[in-house]
Amino acid sequence: MASAWWPCLILALLSSLAASGFPRSPIRLLGKRSLPEGVANGIEVYSTKINSKVTSRFAHNVVTTRAINRADTAKEVSFDVELPKTAFITNFTLTIDGVTYPGNVKEKEVAKKQYEKAVSQGKTAGLVKASGRKLEKFTVSVTVAAGSKVTFELTYEELLKRHKGKYEMYLKVQPKQLVKHFEIEVDIFEPQGISMLDAEASFITNDLLGSALTKSFSGKKGHVSFKPSLDQQRSCPTCTDSLLNGDFTITYDVNRESPGNVQIVNGYFVHFFAPQGLPVVPKNVAFVIDISGSMAGRKLEQTKEALLRILEDMKEEDYLNFILFSGDVSTWKEHLVQATPENLQEARTFVKSMEDKGMTNINDGLLRGISMLNKAREEHRIPERSTSIVIMLTDGDANVGESRPEKIQENVRNAIGGKFPLYNLGFGNNLNYNFLENMALENHGFARRIYEDSDADLQLQGFYEEVANPLLTGVEMEYPENAILDLTQNTYQHFYDGSEIVVAGRLVDEDMNSFKADVKGHGATNDLTFTEEVDMKEMEKALQERDYIFGNYIERLWAYLTIEQLLEKRKNAHGEEKENLTAWALDLSLKYHFVTPLTSMVVTKPEDNEDERAIADKPGEDAEATPVSPAMSYLTSYQPPQNPYYYVDGDPHFIIQIPEKDDALCFNIDEAPGTVLRLIQDPVTGLTVNGQIIGDKRGSPDSKTRKTYFGKLGIANAQMDFQVEVTTGKITLWNRAMPSTFSWLDTVTVTQDGLSMMINRKNMVVSFGDGVTFVVVLHQVWKKHPVHRDFLGFYVVDSHRMSAQTHGLLGQFFQPFDFKVSDIRPGSDPTKPDATLVVKNHQLIVTRGSQKDYRKDASIGTKVVCWFVHNNGEGLIDGVHTDYIVPNLF
Repeated sequence: MASAWWPCLILALLSSLAASGFPRSPIRLLGKRSLPEGVANGIEVYSTKINSKVTSRFAHNVVTTRAINRADTAKEVSFDVELPKTAFITNFTLTIDGVTYPGNVKEKEVAKKQYEKAVSQGKTAGLVKASGRKLEKFTVSVTVAAGSKVTFELTYEELLKRHKGKYEMYLKVQPKQLVKHFEIEVDIFEPQGISMLDAEASFITNDLLGSALTKSFSGKKGHVSFKPSLDQQRSCPTCTDSLLNGDFTITYDVNRESPGNVQIVNGYFVHFFAPQGLPVVPKNVAFVIDISGSMAGRKLEQTKEALLRILEDMKEEDYLNFILFSGDVSTWKEHLVQATPENLQEARTFVKSMEDKGMTNINDGLLRGISMLNKAREEHRIPERSTSIVIMLTDGDANVGESRPEKIQENVRNAIGGKFPLYNLGFGNNLNYNFLENMALENHGFARRIYEDSDADLQLQGFYEEVANPLLTGVEMEYPENAILDLTQNTYQHFYDGSEIVVAGRLVDEDMNSFKADVKGHGATNDLTFTEEVDMKEMEKALQERDYIFGNYIERLWAYLTIEQLLEKRKNAHGEEKENLTAWALDLSLKYHFVTPLTSMVVTKPEDNEDERAIADKPGEDAEATPVSPAMSYLTSYQPPQNPYYYVDGDPHFIIQIPEKDDALCFNIDEAPGTVLRLIQDPVTGLTVNGQIIGDKRGSPDSKTRKTYFGKLGIANAQMDFQVEVTTGKITLWNRAMPSTFSWLDTVTVTQDGLSMMINRKNMVVSFGDGVTFVVVLHQVWKKHPVHRDFLGFYVVDSHRMSAQTHGLLGQFFQPFDFKVSDIRPGSDPTKPDATLVVKNHQLIVTRGSQKDYRKDASIGTKVVCWFVHNNGEGLIDGVHTDYIVPNLF
C-alpha cells in the first residue's frame, strides 16, 4: 500500500574486446572519424527505445536496444537495464542476425539443472542483481561477430502504487554513449480520466528539454514522448559523450469524482479505492528507537533530525511517546501524552538529548511500546476514535535479552494481537532485514530499509509522511456472495491519505448483468459505507479504446497482485500452509511467465557454436549482490414511507401534505438570489435547516417571471455538534469541526450514534435516529444551458420525533392543523378552479394547481395536486415570509 511506484531504468551498453580483459567502464569515442558518430570501441548503439503502456495503473514496459559491430573483429556487447524491485520480468529475447534466442521462465530448481554446465565453466549465473535502493539490474552479454547486428528486448510488468497522491515513473537514463535513435514513449489509459500529467528530466536544461519532450493528456488518455537528437544528447556542442545521465520522471493522477472505481474485463475485476476529503483519524504513535552503540555518530544525528521534523508534523489530536532501547529500555514519559504545543516542545528537548549506549534489546523495547498503546486504550487515555501504530527503528540485530528472531516475532505478535500495525525501519545493511520484514508483515505493517546516506533523515521523514494521515481504519471491501473467486486481500487496518487500496478477483459468472462493491470503514467521526455498482453493458461500452489497452490487463494485474500477496504470506507460513502458498504462487508465476523468487528465466545464448545457458533470478531485499470511468448504475435509494410529508422544490414550491384530508396545500416564496430562509428550527432537538436561494443565469428583471431555486442547504444539529452543507457541486459534513467532503457521484453511507447520511447519486438521505428523515434531491440541467442552472429539492419524509415547538417555513406544519376548502368555482384559468380556504383563522382565495414530487425520480417526478396559496403563503404561514429570512446557512 504505502510504497510508491518507482520504475527505474538505467540503460547501458558496454563493449569490450572479447579476448581482452578490459574492464566494463563508460566508453568514450576516441576519434576515428571514418566511423559513424555514436560508435564506441567498434560498437554502434543505433537505437534504444523504452515503450510503456499503462492501463488502469498496470504497466507493461518493453526496453529494446539495437547495436551493430562495426569493428573487424568479434566484440562483446552487454545489455544492462535497471528495473524496479517490485516489477516482474516477463520476457527477454536476444536476436543476432535475424536469429532469436528466447528466455524461458522455469521453476528455479529446474532452471538450475539447465545451467550447471555454464556454472562449471565459471560463467555468471545471476543476471539480475539488487542495485541501489529501489532497483534491480538485469545484465546479459553476448559476443557479436564483425558486421553483425544484435537486438536485446526485455519486458517487465508492474502495478503502479499510489504514493502521496500520485503515481510516479522514475526512469534513470544512462546510455553512456550517443545513440542515434533514443526514445521514451509512454501511453497511459485510465478509465477514470487523467487529472494531471507531468514529466521532467534532471540532466537536461529546460530549453533543450522543451524541444525533445512532448507531454499531453485529455480525458482518459495521456502521452509522454522524449526523443533527444544526437546534438541534444551531447554533453557540450563539440563533445562526443552523452549528457543523458540522470533522472527522467513522469507523474500523474486520475480523476476521483467518486471514491472508488471498479473495472471488469473478460471475467476478472479490479477495484480501486481512494476516497478524498475525509478528516484525518487521530493517531497514537509509539516511537521505539534503537540507541545502542552502533547508532553512534551520523546515524543517531540523522535520526534526531528526522524525529524533530516529524514532531513538526504531529497534530494536536495525536498522542505519542518515545521508547529508547539499548541494553535496557527507557521512556520519555510513563504513558502516551497528547501532542500539545507544550508537550511537543518538551519532546524536542528530549530528542536532542538522546545519546548512544550499550547493546541492542529489540524484544523489550517493542514490548514496552506495545504495552503502552494497549494500556492507553484500556484506560481511555486516548480518543475512542483514534488509531495506534508502532514505529521501530534499529540498525542491528538483537544481542541482549531475548535475541532469537522467531521468539521475538512470537512475543510481538501475541502482544499486538492484531489490534494495530507495526512498521519496522532497518537502518543500513548490518541487520537481518528479513526478520524485520516478516515481523512487520504479520502485524499488518511493512518494513523499509533506510540507506546510510546523506539523506537518511529525509528517508525517515518520508516514511512517516506515508502513515501520518490515516483517513479510515478497519477497511473491509465486500463483494457479492458466491459470485467471486480467488479474491486478493480485501481487509486493511488503515487507509492513508494519498494512497490507494487495490482489490482484484475472478467472477464466477462472466454474464452477470451488474456488479456491486461495498467498502466499509471507520472514519474520524463516524462509520462510512461506500458503494459502487457497475452495469456490465455500460462497462463494455466504456472500455472500447483498444489502441491503448494491452490484452488481458486486468487478468494479469490480478495475477501480479495475487503472487505478490502469496509471497508475503509465505514468509511467515510453515509446513503444509507454506507448501500450498508456494505451489499456488509458483503455478501462477509459470502460467503468466513472471520471474519471481520461485522462478528463473533461462537465457540461451550462442557461444562458440555451442549453447550456453545463463539464468535470471529475482533477488530479495537482503541479496545485495546475489544472483473510462465506467458508467455506474446505483442502488435504489431511500424508499419514502407512506406518511405525511413536506417539501420544497423547484421555483421554490412549498408543498404541505395533510394526511387527514388526503389533500395538500402549496405556496411559493419570491425572494432575491442570495437570500437565506429558515425552513426548520426545533429548539428541543437542536435541529435546524436553512436554504439559500439562487437565480437563473440571466433572469428577467421582472420579478414576476424571474426563476429562483434553492442552490444551497445547511442542516445542523447543535446537540450533536453536526453540520452538513449541501450544494449542487458537493456535500461537506462537519462533525466536531472536522470536515468530510463528498461528491454527488459518490455512493456512500456515513453512520454514527444517532445519525445516518446516505449519498446515492443525485439523492441524499439524512436520518437523525428513528423519527426524523430528510431527503435532498439534486436537479441537474445541461451545463451549457443559457438560462437554467442546477438546483436542490428538500423533502421531510419523517418528522414525528420533532417537538411541538418546531417552526420554520416547513417546520410549523409538522404538528396537526386543520383547514377547510369550500366554494370551488371557475378561476381565471379554466383548467385551474379557485376556492375559498379557511386556515389558521384566515379566509383565503386559493387556486387548484399541481407540483412535482421528485423523491423517486429526479428527472420526471410524480404529479402532486394541491391548493395554491398566493402572495408568498400569506395567511397560511405564521407572520409574513420575511420573518423567515436569516443571515446565513448556520
